[in-house]
Amino acid sequence: MKLSLIVPCYNEQEALPFFYEEATKVLREMDETYEILFINDGSSDGTLDILKSLAKKDEHIVYLSFSRNFGKEAAMYAGFCNVKGDYVAVLDADMQDPPSLLPEMMTILESGEYDSVATWRENRKGEPKIRSWFARKFYKLINKISDADIVDGARDFRLMKRDMVDTIVSMGEYNRFSKGIFGWIGFRTYWLSYENVERVAGNTKWSFWSLIKYAIDGIVNFSQTPLSVASYFGLFMTMCSFLALIFVVVRRLLYGDPVAGWASMICIILFIGGIQLFCLGIMGQYIAKTYMETKKRPHYVVSETNGDDVKKIK
Repeated sequence: MKLSLIVPCYNEQEALPFFYEEATKVLREMDETYEILFINDGSSDGTLDILKSLAKKDEHIVYLSFSRNFGKEAAMYAGFCNVKGDYVAVLDADMQDPPSLLPEMMTILESGEYDSVATWRENRKGEPKIRSWFARKFYKLINKISDADIVDGARDFRLMKRDMVDTIVSMGEYNRFSKGIFGWIGFRTYWLSYENVERVAGNTKWSFWSLIKYAIDGIVNFSQTPLSVASYFGLFMTMCSFLALIFVVVRRLLYGDPVAGWASMICIILFIGGIQLFCLGIMGQYIAKTYMETKKRPHYVVSETNGDDVKKIK
């Protein structure tokens, strides 16, 4: 049996030495055949140089370097497409996904009862309160309006059997939201909790607004509810407009005053216009996703690697 680790990296030169030391120590103690596949996602610092140095001294290290920054989702997909292990784990290089959990995760999988072991944080200690509040609301919302089963506090850090990895690879959609994909494919999953761990070094690459965009992508990718909401808004506003038309006609017949109320009428027009733009924006999100899917562009482009039989474009 072979264990493969997928480690997406974007400007992680400060954290990589700590991660490599800890991950290697844990894997050697597990006494398993292993590989560590690092994905350099277009880093602008010394991440690639460090990966090259590690690969020269350790035959277990394989790295793929993208031609530019394609994003974490593309990096994880590249990892899934190129790992060779019977068991596959995804974890970040910043040590927020502790490699020390791998032995316990492997023991659970080898029991045969589960196909994957996923991790979730018991708390969000160290995160800004506003960010934690929005995160909790997002998980509640997406679980209500989609088929994706996502636990609040879920991490991308998980250990999977090969069958599950092959299924993920077969879902070749361009607009990817891995947390949703993990839940949608429906394999038996054991949820392992742990205390939140702060970064060992460096700064987070996820700003508040990038997380908002990520949340919107997740909702659009796994739910048609926003389109239904837009339809309901349209039906509701049509009914309101019809009632308003009756009111205006009756008032004109009874009072003969066509001028009074122009200010409120302007407000109504602006309100209806805003609703229309809002609904068009929702539809635009889905049209944009469809447009990107039809282009059939590759998820990533590998410019440099030390691995054999690597899928450089996928």
